[in-house]
Amino acid sequence: MKISLALLVLLLAAAWTGSQGMSFRSSRVTCCSKEDISRRKIPEFKIKDYQYTASPCPHKAVLVKLPKATVCVDPEVKWFRNYQRKKKQQNSTST
Repeated sequence: MKISLALLVLLLAAAWTGSQGMSFRSSRVTCCSKEDISRRKIPEFKIKDYQYTASPCPHKAVLVKLPKATVCVDPEVKWFRNYQRKKKQQNSTST
């Protein structure tokens, strides 16, 4: 009984960590605190990639990958929403 319970716990832990996703090929979940969120507009040409923080993170944010750093951004800020819209339009016209 104890072995079955231990195996079940290990299986659930493995499934949970696998479902969290990899943050820019990292093995750990990256979250942003309120203090980490940048208030500055990032020029579009500098943005290499972005992804939303994982659901367990206390603050909803976007990790924006730049050539030399990764910056936390509020996903509701106007310049980022405009950037996403442009990207979606570019992707829909290229297919």
